[in-house]
Amino acid sequence: MASLAGLLQSQDYRVTGSDQNVYPPMSTYLERLGIQVLSGFAEEHLRERPQMVVIGNAVARNNPEVEAVLRLEIPYISFPQALGKFLIGSKRSVVVAGTHGKTTTSALMAWVLKGAGWNPSFFVGGIPLDFDSGFNQGTGDWAVLEGDEYDSAFFDKGPKFLHYKPEKVILTSLEFDHADIYRDLEHLKGAFRHLIEIIPPAGTLLACNEYEAAREVALSAGCPVLFYGNGEPGDWQARNIRARAGCSLFEPFYKGSSEGVVEISLIGRHNVNNALAVYATARELGIDQTALKDTLAAFSGVKRRQEVKGEVGGVTVIDDFAHHPTAIKETIEAVRAAYPGRRLWAIFEPRSNTSRRRVFAREFPQALSSADRVVVAGLYQPEKIPEKDRLPAEEVVREINRISGDSRAALIEKTNEIPAYVTASAESGDVILVMSNGGFDGVQEKILRLLEEKRA
Repeated sequence: MASLAGLLQSQDYRVTGSDQNVYPPMSTYLERLGIQVLSGFAEEHLRERPQMVVIGNAVARNNPEVEAVLRLEIPYISFPQALGKFLIGSKRSVVVAGTHGKTTTSALMAWVLKGAGWNPSFFVGGIPLDFDSGFNQGTGDWAVLEGDEYDSAFFDKGPKFLHYKPEKVILTSLEFDHADIYRDLEHLKGAFRHLIEIIPPAGTLLACNEYEAAREVALSAGCPVLFYGNGEPGDWQARNIRARAGCSLFEPFYKGSSEGVVEISLIGRHNVNNALAVYATARELGIDQTALKDTLAAFSGVKRRQEVKGEVGGVTVIDDFAHHPTAIKETIEAVRAAYPGRRLWAIFEPRSNTSRRRVFAREFPQALSSADRVVVAGLYQPEKIPEKDRLPAEEVVREINRISGDSRAALIEKTNEIPAYVTASAESGDVILVMSNGGFDGVQEKILRLLEEKRA
């Protein structure tokens, strides 16, 4: 929503907004743009009657501001409808969908099209480090969008990506998520089938073959389908993968033929797959191979995706958005490979609607136990989840310690106590990986600040 506000302002609309909580990096981003955000929801926020109200999917029907919009008959649309209207329009679109990797892949796709001189429009859920914001209204023919499977609004329970007029679709992964919206994996697969079914016959679907559910839903496509990854069937593969000084190198193979070495400034096998998907799509679009490799090598990443926040006294603090067990496992593996021989802390906040539920109570210990030290925070706003459905954080910690055979994991309910706990034991050479899909009470910055005080 913050990026949408910036997009609309760039089109010379005057934009204001309301939200319950605003936190960095989006709060500072909006402040930099000069967009006013009003705290809480109230009818008086609409005193200067707007031409249109964009209603986010986190806002319920009984919200006082929504009630006022309906009573005053102010025109309103959903977030994805707004993107379809104000960003895509008549452009051709590349939609990046999937459970994991959407933000990095869509940001990298936009960067590659920009490097080819195509001046794309784009809209991604984070802030790419190579751009000033998560959006761009380009003059080129293409728009790149992060395709979210979450519902659109209280008045439109369909997934957002159905509004994005997909011509090219990258399906990065498909696992169960969004337990507050979808009953089970079968229900979720139905949403992705709808996306795939609206790809025009002249479009294409590029699906990761390492996920059984992704392979299955790809069968509903009425357009050409290509697969990438280490599974079967396979059209594109990444081989000869190796790490070097915070970078990954690999060779993209198409139907058994190598296209030479590609370097990206990203770590982890999952990011190699993300880069492979972008490489394959760019080649299909006809982008020059040499220029493509140069552009991929120059990509800097996305805020809050394995972002190094700082290093104090030999202790490195990294911020990441991971909140699904698979993403947590892959991120820990990636960071360990990038910092070999160093003690790795994993600090996790169960904050998303799924991670706060019991759904992954068995998977979280397996994902987290590969770190050397683990801190699990208390559930974010647990009162919003029925008690019987809540993630048993104590059991998660006990299971981590059972698996590892030691006491590496601790539950710290209050987030404001985590920085002191971590810095009391942190040693030079440690890597502290903080994972949450929200602000996490600024834990990352607080740890760095306490480390500075510890050095003084």
